Amino acid sequence: MSQDDQAPVSSIRNLGPAMDEACARAGINTAQQLRDLGADAAYGLLLKSGSKPHFIGYYVLEMALQGRPWNDCKGDEKTALRKRFDAIKAQAFDPHKSEFETLMNQIGLRE
Repeated sequence: MSQDDQAPVSSIRNLGPAMDEACARAGINTAQQLRDLGADAAYGLLLKSGSKPHFIGYYVLEMALQGRPWNDCKGDEKTALRKRFDAIKAQAFDPHKSEFETLMNQIGLRE
C-alpha cells in the first residue's frame, strides 16, 4: 500500500477537516477509499452515519472527486446532481432516527 493510499480525505481539494470527521464516522478513512466509493455511495454512508443531508455538501463532494472547483456545477449538470441527491437522501436518510439511535447503530448495538 503506497503512502498516497493512506492520504486523508482532506488531501482532496476542497475537502477539509469537517469532511475528514464525517467520513471517519461513516467508516471512510482515506482519500482512496472515498474515491473508490464515489460520491453517491459515500454520501449515502455519510447520511446513514448521522450526517444531515445538504445538497451543497453533496455537490462539493462530487466536484472534489472530479478535481473541479466546488462551484463549477451549473445548469443541467446541477439539475441532474439534485435528482441524484434527492434519490440518495430518500434511500439513506431517516429524519425520524435520533442521534442516539445512529450512535447505537455505529457501535453495533442496533440494526
